[in-house]
Amino acid sequence: MKIIPARPDDVTKLLAFRGEAAAWLTRLGSDQWQRPYPADRLLATIEAGSVFMVTDGDVTAATITLTSDVEEGMWTDEELSEPSRFVTKLTVARTHAGQNLGGRLLDWAGDRAYRDGAKWLRLDAWTTNMALQRYYLQQGFEHVRTVRDGGAVNGGPRVSGWLAQRPTAPADHGFEDNAT
Repeated sequence: MKIIPARPDDVTKLLAFRGEAAAWLTRLGSDQWQRPYPADRLLATIEAGSVFMVTDGDVTAATITLTSDVEEGMWTDEELSEPSRFVTKLTVARTHAGQNLGGRLLDWAGDRAYRDGAKWLRLDAWTTNMALQRYYLQQGFEHVRTVRDGGAVNGGPRVSGWLAQRPTAPADHGFEDNAT
């Protein structure tokens, strides 16, 4: 399997990929990702070089966004003074579930962040998705805190504010890395 940077013409594919994940989450009883993700925001992150895809032949098996950009109001100024990279939108196709692709992608992200000079690999997870939070803890992340107020829409409740981090480190993720 290869990791490649997403291209602008991948927007439709990645939005459908997210829709598949949202449907799966709904079947699990989660409200995560029920609002459609804006295509223009996805395109902007692709154009910034932050979105990556795992391909298995011609099939997109997983995707991850790895960025130095951070959502305002999540991390403290002291935390942000430490070099960090942030993982968002980690998604694995249901056809490839159970193969540890998510764990390997997190290792890849931690390795890439390490090579970029970052100390921390950080993320925020859905505040009501306890299974996802347990997953990240099993992947070596430590819960920092949960931010519940100050959401992006009208300063209301935040839906994605369970903050976690783990140190970056070199890793043998097993992918053919064509993302550089």
